[in-house]
Amino acid sequence: MKVYLAVVALTALLSFALTPVARMLGVRGRVYTPTRKRDMHREPIPKLGGAAMAIAVVTAMGLASLVPFLSGIYQSPMRGILAAIVIILVMGVADDLWDLHWIVKFAGQMLAAGVIAAAGIRVEAMPVGWIHVDNEIAQIVITIFVIVLTINAFNFIDGLDGLAAGVAIIGGSAFFLYSYVLTRTINAYDYSNLSTLLTALLIGACIGFLPFNFHPAKIFMGEVGAQLIGLLMATAAVAVTADLGALEGFRFRNVPAYMPILLPLAVMLLPLLDLFMAVLRRTARRSSPFTADRGHIHHKLVDGGYTHRQAVLLLYLWTFVVGFGAVSLTYFAAEVVFVVVGIAMALLVLLTLRPWIIRRAYYRKLNSIRAARAAQRATGQSAERGERHG
Repeated sequence: MKVYLAVVALTALLSFALTPVARMLGVRGRVYTPTRKRDMHREPIPKLGGAAMAIAVVTAMGLASLVPFLSGIYQSPMRGILAAIVIILVMGVADDLWDLHWIVKFAGQMLAAGVIAAAGIRVEAMPVGWIHVDNEIAQIVITIFVIVLTINAFNFIDGLDGLAAGVAIIGGSAFFLYSYVLTRTINAYDYSNLSTLLTALLIGACIGFLPFNFHPAKIFMGEVGAQLIGLLMATAAVAVTADLGALEGFRFRNVPAYMPILLPLAVMLLPLLDLFMAVLRRTARRSSPFTADRGHIHHKLVDGGYTHRQAVLLLYLWTFVVGFGAVSLTYFAAEVVFVVVGIAMALLVLLTLRPWIIRRAYYRKLNSIRAARAAQRATGQSAERGERHG
């Protein structure tokens, strides 16, 4: 655990040190996010923060390879991950500079995911009854689909200051704990694990970047950052499936059998839900699923009455309850977890709907006052008519 925490700290320091440099380059190069109707900011803000995160991850990855404890992880898969990060970095910076067509960006995502799959990090088993995927082509196709889906899911929620980075820290921490426990369950003598290392790098990069990105943001992560988060999160989730065979004999020991599918879904619930709703919304309008709009969950919260920071913190809470609620199934009885998480989610629903509840109560009261005044006027007019006839 100490080695992984050191990786988190190292990546965070590198990201924290490199982000001001990226901001300076963004200001000098005038690489700004334009102020559009759907955006929350009203002033141009540089958007090369994701490049600082990617460079921090690559640097920390190289330094971590010098640690004997982690040396067994650094095989051909790590070279594939490095190549995929470089692809994301180059394509993302190009998009930040020249606003690439969505087809070009999608092709870059497919290429990065394909490199990961070609390096040997593939979905080897479907974590539902441990259905093994033996066909190599099927493994590659499923892996590319999962990675590209996750990349776009995190890209879609990157609409408020600090939202994507904070959700990645919370969800990544939940996945980090699960992956570490899974590794210890499988092998009590060697805790080195690719998924745990990737989530440590992800958490560190986001921690170092978040102080500059929380509202009011001084810099945005741009395309590089959101896609980097999705790439690392998805790759860590895919790498876990390689451990399922080793976990077979330990299915009911510390790590429940349903965790390999439950946790990735729980951690990425918010990004995936927002992605699914956006695709439905845009398809219903007969437009491209990649066409930007102001219909995301975070937009609805702000438009509903929450401030920028309140909306972000509320979505942090949702990620924490769902993600760590899933992880807690590893440590506590399912009945207890479901009760606690159920109560927490019920309170979160009320908190989420609070502005609409208050507004509805206000309009009800306003309508009742108007009705009462109208009744008074009608009564007064009737009395006047009665006096005249009298």
